[in-house]
Amino acid sequence: MTSQASGTPKLALIAGSGDLPIRVAQRCETEGREVFIIRLKGFADAHLHRWPGQDFGMAEIGKILKAMRAEGCRAVCLAGYVNRPDFKTLKPDLKGASLLPGIIAAASKGDDALLRKILSVFEDEGFAVEGADDILGGEMLAAGALGRVAPTAEQLADLKKALHVAEKSGELDIGQGAVVCDGLVLAVEAQEGTDEMLRRVAGLPADLRGSFDFARGALGKAPKPIQDLRVDMPVIGPTTVELAAAAGLAGIGGFEGRLIVIDHEGLVEAADRLGLFVWGVER
Repeated sequence: MTSQASGTPKLALIAGSGDLPIRVAQRCETEGREVFIIRLKGFADAHLHRWPGQDFGMAEIGKILKAMRAEGCRAVCLAGYVNRPDFKTLKPDLKGASLLPGIIAAASKGDDALLRKILSVFEDEGFAVEGADDILGGEMLAAGALGRVAPTAEQLADLKKALHVAEKSGELDIGQGAVVCDGLVLAVEAQEGTDEMLRRVAGLPADLRGSFDFARGALGKAPKPIQDLRVDMPVIGPTTVELAAAAGLAGIGGFEGRLIVIDHEGLVEAADRLGLFVWGVER
């Protein structure tokens, strides 16, 4: 089955938390593409109920695959944040139970091995895997300034060091972000995610970080070098800007074409209002 208006295959969107799944669903709607939302219990945003879909537990893989086929989906996209589960508490269906040992084994090798294993489940079942960035198209960070503010030479140096740290951290499958202020690494993102990392920076002693009156430092986000870019591409949005400002940072950024921008208009408005730079670094 294909979407009549776009000629593209109907999409099953497996949705975790955050704005990204909503943006993907909205883009499908705008382009006339049919979408069916697999809302993961405990994670998916309530706003996703405006589109056709069903709620599923994380380990109900058989039920998810059955629903995808019943709806005529031929492609799948995984989007949104999902905490690593306590596998002992999961309630798998028969298909999930058969796959769980392999998934647990992959999880022991790191988050990216786990994601690759999950992607392979859908590919083995005949579904085409699409990245959120491919669906969103032009909402990737471009080189240079996004908004009116550009970084100083010192701030750009902080951003580039933060991106270097983020990439090195990613090589170890730790996280996708880092915060650097005046050359000092203040934080590296781990399992808590970017928002909580920025809140942690906001709680550091005032002499280590900037302030609203004297912003310093930068957040850099980069995909892990080992990750499959069809899933878990790093994301920034207006909330990222607000939290960065609250942490006293001068700006945020990433590599061009390697960072998804959520709510472009809202992000630019927040950055210009708060005086933060959003910068795309050329590779």
